[in-house]
Amino acid sequence: MASTEGLMPITRAFLASYYDKYPFSPLSDDVSRLSSDMASLIKLLTVQSPPSQGETSLIDEANRQPPHKIDENMWKNREQMEEILFLLSPSRWPVQLREPSTSEDAEFASILRTLKDSFDNAFTAMISFQTKNSERIFSTVMTYMPQDFRGTLIRQQKERSERNKQAEVDALVSSGGSIRDTYALLWKQQMERRRQLAQLGSATGVYKTLVKYLVGVPQVLLDFIRQINDDDGPMEEQRERYGPPLYSLTKMVIAIRVFLTLLWERYDTFKLSKDQMNLLSEAAIVYTSEFERFVTFISDVFANSPFFISADTAGILWSRDNEEYKEIIVQAGRTYEISLMVESENSYIAWDFSLMQGKISMDIGFSVEYINASGEKTLILPYRRYEADQGNFSTLMAGNYKLVWDNSYSTFFKKTLRYKVDCIAPVVEPDPEPEPLN
Repeated sequence: MASTEGLMPITRAFLASYYDKYPFSPLSDDVSRLSSDMASLIKLLTVQSPPSQGETSLIDEANRQPPHKIDENMWKNREQMEEILFLLSPSRWPVQLREPSTSEDAEFASILRTLKDSFDNAFTAMISFQTKNSERIFSTVMTYMPQDFRGTLIRQQKERSERNKQAEVDALVSSGGSIRDTYALLWKQQMERRRQLAQLGSATGVYKTLVKYLVGVPQVLLDFIRQINDDDGPMEEQRERYGPPLYSLTKMVIAIRVFLTLLWERYDTFKLSKDQMNLLSEAAIVYTSEFERFVTFISDVFANSPFFISADTAGILWSRDNEEYKEIIVQAGRTYEISLMVESENSYIAWDFSLMQGKISMDIGFSVEYINASGEKTLILPYRRYEADQGNFSTLMAGNYKLVWDNSYSTFFKKTLRYKVDCIAPVVEPDPEPEPLN
């Protein structure tokens, strides 16, 4: 195993020196000006007609400070953009705009179509950023995981978890859940991903069955995975550097959403002036352009960020030289067998073996079979001769599985077999905790 001497989890100070190379150009002054103007329009609408209870909740949210975490702000912007796109759908417009009878209404309808296109583009950029960033982080972590069945199990666990999460979202939407409900669930799922990442770093929770297989992964990597999202951890430097402009954009998009929500409910009685119409248009265009600029910038920062030491720097992180391997001499004309009693289906049987080679290249036969309670055998992995092999499979049924190394064909040569074999119980996500009773 490559030495990890001198390595340590990347620190906040390390990231600070890296972020010095990536200063973010300040937001346009128009952001603060237009946010203030939108707040004045919201106040004007509420004076004209007192807000309902639901509208009051929205106004309160607009007046609160944005979340502190970068990713939570990203989700909040995405939520508000989807709410705005919902409001900008022609079917949601006031009837006067769907069937304009005046030039002013026709002009406003045209402006709304343009604004919808702008928000569509920003929304697409947001989704692309989140998807690529999530894939990059997981891919980077997996780069440092042993490239054997352990990495496969972790990847399969992630894929299964993501399918379950998507099914949960689909079920909520199908049952009539609101956009707000959907994003509350999405953020809860994001926190679950973060918890699982921390569990991977400490080999607990759904990864507890893999704890003894994490030998070969540098502890510095596991420490970093576990600590990355601590309140005063490395990400706090990111929040201090790039949080303020994002916070401003969060407040701005909430203000736009609140204004549209109030306006649609009062369009019959509130006469929107051309200046106010242009103000909304300018605010939407400035927000979407500045948000896309921020996302493009932060994508570049994240893509090049040294959150993990590169494989070229760290060297090969997995070595076969550790105490999990055993050695046995398989005499000429003999076989060596290992039986594994599997208690449940969907368990994983995994192996990794090689022959200690001398001047003459040698191989050995290997096969896997299943033996049921009556002693009947079923071939799982057909016989084949190998110098080395690494593999795994998911069991279809409980029972006895036998791994056989066959040197019966050799008349003279004994083989020194170095191997690691185990059975891993199914990785099952814990049941969600019940909601507390009110």
